[in-house]
Amino acid sequence: MQKIFLAAGTTLLLIATGCNKSLLETTPNDRYQESTYWNTPDAAAAGLVGCYSVLRNDGLYGGKGSNNATALWDETLSPNAWNYSNSHSFDAVAMGQHNASTGGIVTGRWGDSYGGIGRCNTFLAKIDEVPGMEAADITRMKGEAYFLRALYYFTLATYYGDAPLILTPPDEKKDSDLPRTPRKDVIAQVLSDLESAISGLPPKATEPGRASKGAALALKARVLLYEASPLMNNGVNDPAKWKAAADAAKAVITDANVFGYKLYRDYRAMFLPQNENNSEVIFDVQYIFPLQGNSFDLICRQYNTNAPLQDLVDAYLMKNGLPRTAPGSGYDPAKQWTNRDPRMHATLTFPGDKYMGKVVANNRFSFTGYGMKKFSIYDTAAPPKAVESLVGGQSETNFIVLRYADILLMYAEAQNEAAGPDATVYTALDSIRSRAGMPLITPGLTQAQMRDVIRLERRIELAGEGLYYNDIRRWKTAETVMNTDIYNYKRERQATRSFDPKRDYWWPIPTGERDLNPNLEQNPFY
Repeated sequence: MQKIFLAAGTTLLLIATGCNKSLLETTPNDRYQESTYWNTPDAAAAGLVGCYSVLRNDGLYGGKGSNNATALWDETLSPNAWNYSNSHSFDAVAMGQHNASTGGIVTGRWGDSYGGIGRCNTFLAKIDEVPGMEAADITRMKGEAYFLRALYYFTLATYYGDAPLILTPPDEKKDSDLPRTPRKDVIAQVLSDLESAISGLPPKATEPGRASKGAALALKARVLLYEASPLMNNGVNDPAKWKAAADAAKAVITDANVFGYKLYRDYRAMFLPQNENNSEVIFDVQYIFPLQGNSFDLICRQYNTNAPLQDLVDAYLMKNGLPRTAPGSGYDPAKQWTNRDPRMHATLTFPGDKYMGKVVANNRFSFTGYGMKKFSIYDTAAPPKAVESLVGGQSETNFIVLRYADILLMYAEAQNEAAGPDATVYTALDSIRSRAGMPLITPGLTQAQMRDVIRLERRIELAGEGLYYNDIRRWKTAETVMNTDIYNYKRERQATRSFDPKRDYWWPIPTGERDLNPNLEQNPFY
């Protein structure tokens, strides 16, 4: 595992605070001083690492603190999984019980996004002043900061809609009473930042975990895909927007060899620590024990707060490519986990399966009966004793934010909406299905039929990666699939979820933020 820049950046931060040139030095050496910090290339490098480090905050992808797995818990906002203990208020959102005072992820995602934006703004304002910097390094480092600022602002726009647009270093007096900027203007800035990143970044990352030109193009594709979707267009289909999204994804596919991207050979192995930074990974959040660990393994094997639901299991096709309810599928209710899409076995564990060297008992994973394997080291084999005894905060599997299979799926969706299911749509989907060991897509589908195929393929291929919640929001299907009972493996009802289409497509602005700034207008019905 290569996690060089994370560890190096931590060392640089220590150096920046610990150096003392003279016993008579009067500048405090136990804290940062804005006036003296940006004086060396090492300080600039550490400042950029600080822009990345916010990604691991609890409001974004998590990892700071025991028993935290925010990146995994995003899955529990959807019909795929359940956070039964309401960790970080994820279950409150999934149950439709959240409000502006809920706290947890609703508050944390807003605050941590702005924390990252503030660091990026400061870096971009200061980097040109740093003595001794090479021009090429400044260009590249600015590109990374633009990418990160775009990612943070896209997060705000995705969950909250309108949000104050701030492009200068934090200034309490100037920023404290800003109103929310219209979402379309925030997205325009996101796309502008991504263009700056694309022009300044090398095709491949200089170190694992850093942004690259390929990553900026991939994030641009995701942004444009979301902007073309029904939620952002009041249900109106705009082929021009879909074409823009398809073109953005195609730009990544066309230069995939230049960027070094291709589907990794093994779907399950792609998410194991020994295969991090593989050919499919476009951008990920880096973890390294003991500096910055996460609790992914602990959450997956023990707490089950990322408990897969029967609804997800039922969605997996049979290995012959047919839905389980289709005539001739071969589905046997008494053997419901047999002869299914191999990605189910690579993603989940279930009663009777072998997990951590033992047969899974019916009560091994309480509440739903299912456990999540993805982003965990645990599988069929018994783990070594040293690994088995891991406690919270000791895991270091990276979380993949963007990967090449998602780009292929983005292209297939956007191209189908823009022009119908042409040969390129089939090619993109069939490459993913072939890697999974599944039959190719049936030829001759209509646009509507292909839409259903693509949406299911996204759900299955990306299960456990926290993307399905935003998919059902942008498709405006959440009001259907989230207003339902949720079931365990015995098909016993566990709880009832509620989704109010008048308000729940957007999250509320946290009460604490509006107490500080009354000019922040609240989203409707909160």
